[in-house]
Amino acid sequence: MLHNFGSINLDHVYRVPHLVRPGETLASHDYRIGLGGKGANQSLAMAKAGGRVCHWGRLGHQDAWARDTLSRAGVEVSRVTLVDEPSGHAIIQVDDRAENAIILFPGANHGFRRADLNKLVAGTQSGDWLLTQNECIGLDKLIPLADNHGLKIAFNPAPMADDVLRLPLSRCWLLFVNRTEAAGLTGLAPDAGPEALLDALVAQLPATEVVLTLGGEGAWYQLGDLRLHQPALPVKAVDTTGAGDTFIGYYMAALQARLPVSECLKRASTAAALAVQRSGAAESIPGLNEVEDELKGEPS
Repeated sequence: MLHNFGSINLDHVYRVPHLVRPGETLASHDYRIGLGGKGANQSLAMAKAGGRVCHWGRLGHQDAWARDTLSRAGVEVSRVTLVDEPSGHAIIQVDDRAENAIILFPGANHGFRRADLNKLVAGTQSGDWLLTQNECIGLDKLIPLADNHGLKIAFNPAPMADDVLRLPLSRCWLLFVNRTEAAGLTGLAPDAGPEALLDALVAQLPATEVVLTLGGEGAWYQLGDLRLHQPALPVKAVDTTGAGDTFIGYYMAALQARLPVSECLKRASTAAALAVQRSGAAESIPGLNEVEDELKGEPS
């Protein structure tokens, strides 16, 4: 089983001609609200990919529909707690070039206490996976706790912040990073090449598997001296929101199915390529049949 300690947000998405500039008032030509949060998106993607995932999260009572949405998709939600606090939410701009900018309010995602973490970890079995991101509070306590309990930890340090640098990342089995996150961890410039970023990451975390996602430049895997590259599918992006979460969910589902790393990369990249051709975050995540059909259509 994979347990996902992750945010559940309400996404307020605005389509704009360009990302708003300081001092500018900009009219949006579309607006919608939906399920979001990196944690929820990754759980949803994993469930759609056929994986077994239990989500650990917190929501305001008034937003129980978000928990129900996860449940209908096949996510185990018995560890999603409804609380008397506002849910987390995000204000998302998506421009005509499919780029996005996000303002995040953590809300209930930042209400976890040490006792909550102890109880959650106690309900797992040694050898289970724990997936987490940087949108919930308490990772400095959870990572050592989970590692001591025998869990295999996969971490996506998004959003990247200074507190990530103080976490015991060497206790993670698997690290998912994009270019910005890799640069933040290594101190390199954001425009550094993938080889330089991977070299710096393996120097810092020699025993940790690293997956570096670079959008249209594809994705890389590294463990020690082993380095693999998966090219991106040539598609026209409509909205990149949630593409990274789709990638991670599909990768973890493939890993759970004991597929080789090369196949994990291919499935995750294909799912992400389908997702960026649609608007939205959770609603853009493709189903397993769609991904398999796309894979069958590739030249052998």
